[in-house]
Amino acid sequence: MDLTALFFSAFLAATLLPGGSEALLIYLDHVSQHGFWILLATATVGNTLGGMVSYAMGRIIPAHRLSKPNLQRALIKIRQYGAPVLVLAWVPFVGDALCVAAGWGRLNWISAAVFIGIGKTARYALVMAVL
Repeated sequence: MDLTALFFSAFLAATLLPGGSEALLIYLDHVSQHGFWILLATATVGNTLGGMVSYAMGRIIPAHRLSKPNLQRALIKIRQYGAPVLVLAWVPFVGDALCVAAGWGRLNWISAAVFIGIGKTARYALVMAVL
């Protein structure tokens, strides 16, 4: 049950919905019988899949429909740097925009998932190591 809650918390935190999964991750790291790697993998997979939902939204919704400045800046960064910029998908506010812009920019979904996953893994591993 605790891994399911962690997965969905991480998933929802990566979509355009507000929320954070770090508190639950830290709590489970201290009280759960699950090891570091299981918790890290669960949070990372959930958060990466949530980022891919934002990517899919970008594929479906035409770019001219959403003209928020942060989304337009993200699209410029995606066009300038390509998929590697998605390592920053974990950054609050910016990360969601980058994932949506990656969909708009029609980046390869596998490359997008890999770079999103790298950034999410690094963030969660750092949070667990520090706290």
